[in-house]
Amino acid sequence: MNERLAFFHSSVARVRSEVAKVIIGQEEAVNYSLIVILTGQHALIEGVPGIAKTLLVRTLSRTLGCDFARIQFTPDLMPADITGTNIFNLQRNEFTLVRGPVFTGFLLADEINRAPAKTQSALLQAMQERLVTIDRETYSLPETFTVFATQNPIEFEGTYPLPEAQKDRFMLKISMTWPGRDEERLLADRMLGEDSPESSLARGDVQAVLSEPEVLAIRSALRNVLVKPELLDYIVDVVRRTRADESVLVGAGPRATQALLLASRAFAALDGREFVTPDDVRAMSAPTLEHRLILRPESEIEGVRVLEVIQRILNEVPVPR
Repeated sequence: MNERLAFFHSSVARVRSEVAKVIIGQEEAVNYSLIVILTGQHALIEGVPGIAKTLLVRTLSRTLGCDFARIQFTPDLMPADITGTNIFNLQRNEFTLVRGPVFTGFLLADEINRAPAKTQSALLQAMQERLVTIDRETYSLPETFTVFATQNPIEFEGTYPLPEAQKDRFMLKISMTWPGRDEERLLADRMLGEDSPESSLARGDVQAVLSEPEVLAIRSALRNVLVKPELLDYIVDVVRRTRADESVLVGAGPRATQALLLASRAFAALDGREFVTPDDVRAMSAPTLEHRLILRPESEIEGVRVLEVIQRILNEVPVPR
């Protein structure tokens, strides 16, 4: 095996081991989160309250040795509350930059859909370019800057739909579901003692197994995962078919093609392979495309679901052999 990929696999194994000390179950969410981090992208995490969305991000930031900041999105939150602002210093007789929480490695945008589009848009430049402009001055963010935005799928009162430009910048939509019975039983048992997930994280039981330079190093290892030309054609065809489907009003754009390519390559690497297969593409199609497709109103009235459309497209597009 390639030396860089061997380092990748050993590093990921250590990260998973540390995360498992706090996060019970949720293997798919952990894998998808690692894919987002290792490809330098961002994720939208959707799930009902109490299933460890925030805890997952905090644990990953601790394990990967990255700074962490959290923003609770509310209707009265202003863009400057995210990016920061210049404050006049009377003693020095000059303006001083007070940096906002966006200047971090991992940013948790908690309940992002509770703030209006004006406030959500404060993250657009940061997510796309890892830059922040404040009063005509542009500042760089860390190379590990990653946004994890959470939203509750069942609450609509006091929420604002995410603009399409915002959703398109999220590589994956990670849907966190209820834990299994055994996992929930284990969680309940741990809460009786001093071994609850939150307590374990607060006590420092989770160690940083990587540093920021090492995170960047294992990102570069993904370039050694082979993507054959026919697989590249397959990815392009899948995304383009979303724009022609009769149930879809607005299909996925070129950014979705790039996201599906990167996600498939990372998925293959996490599975211990040095090459991408059609199954990798199919596995990553739903989390990559679901939040990007807008159905026609008549299709929604008929009860058509986005995941059904994606599955139909995957069944229609010829799979390379």
